[in-house]
Amino acid sequence: MNSNDLMQMGAQLFKSQLDNNRDGNVDITEISSALNSLFSAGQSQSNSGAGGLAGIISGMQSSGNSDLLSLAASWLGSGTNKPVSGNQLEQIFGEDKISAFSQQLGISQEQALSGLQATVPDVVDKASPSGNIDLNAMLDSIGGIQGALNMAGKFFAK
Repeated sequence: MNSNDLMQMGAQLFKSQLDNNRDGNVDITEISSALNSLFSAGQSQSNSGAGGLAGIISGMQSSGNSDLLSLAASWLGSGTNKPVSGNQLEQIFGEDKISAFSQQLGISQEQALSGLQATVPDVVDKASPSGNIDLNAMLDSIGGIQGALNMAGKFFAK
């Protein structure tokens, strides 16, 4: 599943959450774009330089926070995905990125967090059918091969 498919699936999940709360006047295309921006930003605590889903999972795994480590393991594993709290989402993405996401969609931060709680575990799970982030999804999230080369160039220029 490529990153566009993942974001479309995530947008559908997010929209159904908004619809359930009777706040569903946000377009699927807008949600998909906002999700792509949020996931492309990577993990706020990650120092690896990796963005996208790989950066998010890497940051969760290296955070030293046992709750985030347990979440990452459940999302990557083949069992049931553990639910994520709003506070944990703010730790994973950063409050500023959650705020930007909600502003992009014109919804409250609480609505954004509620929708993301239903969406993020499934998106990560679908991106990692074998327990690892799908390479194609990871490459898409950093701008393809050119993005990977740019990232490597920045890494080796230090």
